[in-house]
Amino acid sequence: MQRYFSFIIPVYNRPQEVEELLESFAKLDFHGDFEIVLVEDGSTETSESIVKQYSDTLSISYYFKQNSGPGDSRNFGMKHAKGNYFIILDSDCLLPPQYLKTVDSFLNKSFYHCFGGADAAHESFSPLQKAINYTMTSFFTTGGIRGSKTSINRFEPRSFNMGISKEAFNKTGGYAKIHPGEDPDLSQRILKAGYTTTFLPNAFVFHKRRISWKKFYTQVKKFGLVRPILNQWHPSAAKITFWFPTLFVIFVVCSLLLSLFFNPIFLIPLLLYLILILLDSSLKNKSIYIGFLSIAAVFVQFFGYGLAFLKSTFFINLLKKDPQKQFPSLFFS
Repeated sequence: MQRYFSFIIPVYNRPQEVEELLESFAKLDFHGDFEIVLVEDGSTETSESIVKQYSDTLSISYYFKQNSGPGDSRNFGMKHAKGNYFIILDSDCLLPPQYLKTVDSFLNKSFYHCFGGADAAHESFSPLQKAINYTMTSFFTTGGIRGSKTSINRFEPRSFNMGISKEAFNKTGGYAKIHPGEDPDLSQRILKAGYTTTFLPNAFVFHKRRISWKKFYTQVKKFGLVRPILNQWHPSAAKITFWFPTLFVIFVVCSLLLSLFFNPIFLIPLLLYLILILLDSSLKNKSIYIGFLSIAAVFVQFFGYGLAFLKSTFFINLLKKDPQKQFPSLFFS
């Protein structure tokens, strides 16, 4: 089947990122046709002038709508798209030149109604961005759940790099009003609709992520809050690995208390783990400075996610609170 790709990109007050993303589109090594659907989600600082600069070289549809969240904006974009296969990107991504050729080649050989790709750090990213990227993607911090070659079937694509057929979108209705968590929720509903999701090797994007410790902490905290809600909605998707950040927090606290009141030897396991992070990140990023930043990022990520996950589990699973009433900031009306 001939595929016409529509890239769906919600954006909120990030014209500089849009310019960089569109520039990467202009450098794609792909000879087929595709369109870009950019949905301005109630921004006060719009990307309209940036879009106009690329309107002669790229096929771009630009829409402005009231703020209703990234999930609803993606649905809006897919409803207005011309293509029969949608690729969802975040505005803070950059595409390598071979991206679309890789996607098209893979789907020609093995068609899936939904795929997810990995994310990586571009060489131009700041040391902090590279450290955060490491902790969000490393096997030693996330177990590779955000994309690995072993994640072939039943992979939960993330909406910074996610493909979905028009057929699957029409059958599922697209994204829900929750945020974050709208992407794994949609992945599970796609599976329940009888489709198969997959991880698409080598179709990676460069993902800038948060550019400050505070923003990164806020992001992972929300991830922790939303996961027990998703587990309640989709019990079959619950994994013991979701508890690992919380267990890490307990492990750190116990190590410190035992070393303080009994023997410093209890700190050795923690120190060995941190040394592993330091060495692995330093080697992969070719920078010991980024290695040390990665240690800090591990603590921000695990404590932010782990404590929030525990809090949400207490209210959602034990007290049986209504998710939307208990955590209204995670939902758009």
